Amino acid sequence: MNQTANAIEVRDLVKIFGRFQAVKGINFNVKQGEILGFLGPNGAGKTTVIKMITGLLKITSGSVLVSGLDTQKHMDLIKKKLGYMSQKFSLYPLLTVLENIEFFGGISGLTRKELREQAARIGAQLPAELLRQRIQALPPGIRQKVALFVCLLPDPEIILLDEPTSGVDPEMRRKFWNEIYQLKKNGKTLLVTTHHLDEAEYCDRVIIIHNGEIVWQGEPAELLQQNRQTSIEELFKEVISKHGQN
Repeated sequence: MNQTANAIEVRDLVKIFGRFQAVKGINFNVKQGEILGFLGPNGAGKTTVIKMITGLLKITSGSVLVSGLDTQKHMDLIKKKLGYMSQKFSLYPLLTVLENIEFFGGISGLTRKELREQAARIGAQLPAELLRQRIQALPPGIRQKVALFVCLLPDPEIILLDEPTSGVDPEMRRKFWNEIYQLKKNGKTLLVTTHHLDEAEYCDRVIIIHNGEIVWQGEPAELLQQNRQTSIEELFKEVISKHGQN
């Protein structure tokens, strides 16, 4: 396998809402088997980009290729390769954990036997009493775990996680990143958006986006060295400040 092949290729990507240009002709790749961190303040355009990659938002101009397939022509094939966990965890709050698994598993095309196996898998990770609780009654950290599990039901090659650790405590964030590392070890490709700057150091590469434009990208250690900074937080402040003056 070519280790430098791209799982995702974004070219001159633009999104316009009315008179507002949310994404301004950005270019980047996600390499197969890597964790790419997509950093930026709220409103920077991170979620808009993710939704264009998944086909949830129509592209104004430019292109996105997933495993070499154009999202504007081959989304039916691409959906089988992608797993997506949105900011709101993509779960139905009035359904129980098991009901969410059955529903999303059915959409993903899992057989009854496979659904039973998946329910047993998450049952081994959660107390039995939680499986029949409605999602809205669960603590944020448990909802997060269930949302990731549901995202992985179809065994996707490429996983898009949009602010997955928002609203959970530092210990739960650390545990969640352990899960992300395990997915990488299993050969998955991950694109993770976050505004938690410390999480950048968990990534193979990071992209910093501000006002719909990519203002910096590279390996975290390399970026710190190039800019003579000691932390991602200081680098982020400097880059965003300079970009704001342009």
